[in-house]
Amino acid sequence: MQEIYNGMSATALPQVTWQKSQRSNSQGNCVEMARLSSDTVAVRNSRHPEGPALIYTRDEIEALVLGAKDGDFDNLFQ
Repeated sequence: MQEIYNGMSATALPQVTWQKSQRSNSQGNCVEMARLSSDTVAVRNSRHPEGPALIYTRDEIEALVLGAKDGDFDNLFQ
C-alpha cells in the first residue's frame, strides 16, 4: 500500500471520489475534497486535479467548515 502524505500528487491517491461544492462557479474555481478514511480528508485545486493534495484530519476540516458557517472568514471578502 502506498503511503499517503501531505503534498502528494492527487492522482496518486487510491480510488477516491472527489467532491466539490454546488456553489462552484462555471470556471471551476474551487477546491475539491475526498474522504480518505474515517479520520482524514484530502483537498485539491479543481483547476489542477493532478496537482498536490493537502491532507487534513477530520477535526481540522470540521473546524474550517464550522468556522465558515459562523462567518469567521467573512472579513477576507470585504
